[in-house]
Amino acid sequence: MAGFSDHWTFAFGVLGNIISFFVFLSPLPTFYNIYKKKSTEGYQSIPYVVALFSAMLWIYYAFLKTNTTLLVTINTFGCFIETLYVGFYLFYAPKKARVQTIKLLLLLVVGGFGAIVLVTQFLFKGAIRAQIVGWICLVFSLCVFVAPLCIVRQVIKTKSVEYMPFLLSVFLTLSAVMWFFYGLLLKDFNIAIPNVLGFIFGILQMILYVMYNKKEEVVIKEQNLPELKDHVIILEDDKKKLPELSEEQIINIMKLGSLVYSEKNYGNLNEVAKNDKVVSKLQTVEA
Repeated sequence: MAGFSDHWTFAFGVLGNIISFFVFLSPLPTFYNIYKKKSTEGYQSIPYVVALFSAMLWIYYAFLKTNTTLLVTINTFGCFIETLYVGFYLFYAPKKARVQTIKLLLLLVVGGFGAIVLVTQFLFKGAIRAQIVGWICLVFSLCVFVAPLCIVRQVIKTKSVEYMPFLLSVFLTLSAVMWFFYGLLLKDFNIAIPNVLGFIFGILQMILYVMYNKKEEVVIKEQNLPELKDHVIILEDDKKKLPELSEEQIINIMKLGSLVYSEKNYGNLNEVAKNDKVVSKLQTVEA
């Protein structure tokens, strides 16, 4: 039975590694957009810095435990790719965002991780040390899953899913399921518990994406419709179609016609007046 459980643990661990690999790669479209825009406007560095810090913590925790090789493999890759993301963000970020990101890196990665290693190495020993580090990993794993909430808030505020990659939400949800069962079968609740929250937030992000992506499509369709400033009247005869005339053009034509008509009538009135004068002269001569 124990051997059967070990096989399932290994299977979920391998699946967790595969899916987490795609989780770490899923922000690539985001950084491609940053590259095209040459700007990080609308994007946050917090999720990537927190993910980097979390991956470093899990590697440290894995070295304090046994049978956690699969934790080491995926989080080593995570450290590498998140470092690239943060570096890429710093390269294109404006000065203010760059300074904030560097401060966060110094606070978490240098100060935070360094302090955790020093304190746990000198103040705790054996299983207690692993337990303390496990609790810290649990807390910061929750932070990793909560970090995308700033993107969720932006989606709700702007009613746009431009800054929330859908692939990331999908892979985070699947990854949370795999790592939950891995931790459960390994009887390591520091691994299992955070992934319950990860599953919930992943589902929430996908629901928001479906909701606001549909609204975005409706808005785009409305914007693509031609704006009809004037009503267009189409005149046709039996043999051929006449050119389309707008209401404004028809009004101008009517004004021009009335003007010509008035001038013509004015000319006729002059002729009538002249004729009247001639008739009156003739009548005077006859008299």
